[in-house]
Amino acid sequence: MQHDTLSDAISAINNAADIENNHATVSPATNLIKNVLIELQQEEYIGVFELIEDGKGGKFKVEVEDINQFEPVKPNFFVKADEYTKWEKRFLPAKNFGHLIVTTPKGVMTHREAKEEHVGGKLLGYVY
Repeated sequence: MQHDTLSDAISAINNAADIENNHATVSPATNLIKNVLIELQQEEYIGVFELIEDGKGGKFKVEVEDINQFEPVKPNFFVKADEYTKWEKRFLPAKNFGHLIVTTPKGVMTHREAKEEHVGGKLLGYVY
């Protein structure tokens, strides 16, 4: 059985936001999850997060701040550099409200950064 660690991480953060708990524990600690957390932190959806080594792959302790909705995109659609508007309309509630999280050849970034860099990628999730 395969597990989607990113979806599990997103669920943990969503659950903490839903019950208005200001901390979530995300495990295992992977580089992809770390990069997504960095993007969320830059956009001020989460506060600080720290890596806790537990001998089982590690985990992140995340301070949840201002998240209304954070969902994974399944399947992870490929997006061309000029198609972000189409995906914004599909997943985000309003123009310039929220972010699509995208993995690109230049790393994990929001769709706005990807538009500026003019790179395509793979949709991981959306947050607002």
